[in-house]
Amino acid sequence: MTKFSELNLNPKVLKAIEEAGYETPTPIQAGAIPPALEGRDVLGIAQTGTGKTASFTLPMITLLARGRARARMPRSLVLCPTRELAAQVAENFDTYTKHLKLTKALLIGGVSFKEQDALIDRGVDVLIATPGRLLDHFERGKLLLTGVQIMVVDEADRMLDMGFIPDIERIFSLTPFTRQTLFFSATMAPEIERITNTFLSAPARIEVARQATASETIEQGVVLFKGSRRDREASEKRAVLRALIDAEGEKCTNAIIFCNRKTDVDIVAKSLQKYGYDAAPIHGDLDQSQRTRTLDGFREGKLRLLVASDVAARGLDVPSVSHVFNFDVPGHPEDYVHRIGRTGRAGRDGKAITLCIPRDEKALDAIEKLIQKEIPRLENPAKTAEKPEAKPRREEKPVKADKPRRSEADKPEADKREPRSRKGDDRRDRKDDRGAKVVGMGDHLPSFIALSFEERRAS
Repeated sequence: MTKFSELNLNPKVLKAIEEAGYETPTPIQAGAIPPALEGRDVLGIAQTGTGKTASFTLPMITLLARGRARARMPRSLVLCPTRELAAQVAENFDTYTKHLKLTKALLIGGVSFKEQDALIDRGVDVLIATPGRLLDHFERGKLLLTGVQIMVVDEADRMLDMGFIPDIERIFSLTPFTRQTLFFSATMAPEIERITNTFLSAPARIEVARQATASETIEQGVVLFKGSRRDREASEKRAVLRALIDAEGEKCTNAIIFCNRKTDVDIVAKSLQKYGYDAAPIHGDLDQSQRTRTLDGFREGKLRLLVASDVAARGLDVPSVSHVFNFDVPGHPEDYVHRIGRTGRAGRDGKAITLCIPRDEKALDAIEKLIQKEIPRLENPAKTAEKPEAKPRREEKPVKADKPRRSEADKPEADKREPRSRKGDDRRDRKDDRGAKVVGMGDHLPSFIALSFEERRAS
């Protein structure tokens, strides 16, 4: 079995790896690090949670150990789709560069431009950024990308989902043609393959797992749920979620609950808090400082339940997440793999449970086709959420027998009046007090309005 000491890494990097407690690289690390150290382009395809971040940080640090950055001209560039993933990459660089004098800058939204400009002006060896904020700095004239020697694109398939591909292509065009490119993705959509064919030169392709497969250490399950009524479906679905959390008991030490929409993230988090659960939301509309506090609390074990949108499906590296609950079935099958990949990391066991309502069954079928296995069906533990039994129909009252019709002679005088026409035909012959014929506009109108035109002309 390969060890880090056999990968020709810088001795100071190896010392930092040893201090972090790692000895053996993961398959993606063992496959990607050697060609990266040779200066070749690398195309890495691996499921989430397999150690892709170290696959490019370790060789980058080794290659950048010699040399010095110039002002506003970073020597390397790492592009990430979300702020959380960018922050995770920055933490990895801090861990592995502790014995080297390499500088870095983190360019993400929600942070002051002034602070970031100050770091860039001093010169950085490693620039870690989200595409939008990077282009903002470039367009303001605060950044030059002509000195980039190594460029990394992390979670490229997520970039595609978030609409960043045009930005990625523009950033590629701003960097030198001679750069080394390390490209990592969990899946290879046709658009991703087109970009790799365009911007990578004879890359070393490392694929350590079947495309879009879930880790074997994750126990999966799905609860098929149907609300008693459409207007009660959302509240009953939240009751099922609480019942599932309670059913796991002490085994659920912490969990991430994924929702498709940001509004549902807030609603589910508030609902859990209302019923006494330790929960907090995180999504793209929250302030960066609040997102950071929430994530730190979850990592440190101070927060048990993290309710999240897909912004946290990638880039959230908490090794000991015991459970993932999909409150909604994701619209894209690949997102399911990335969501449940938050648990069962680094060889640990994990559990992922999905709630599926009838209109999401097609999306569930697509997921099962992608992962090439059927997800086991689980019983609904929430008795209150089960569809109530149909109430017995009320006993119909017996129809009373028809009374014998009275003869005309037996009827009282009041009932012997001539029947009026139901359609008001008798009104056609009605006349006003002057004997003039009414044309049918209604008895409530003044009589002079209701006179026929001929009669009014004659009068």
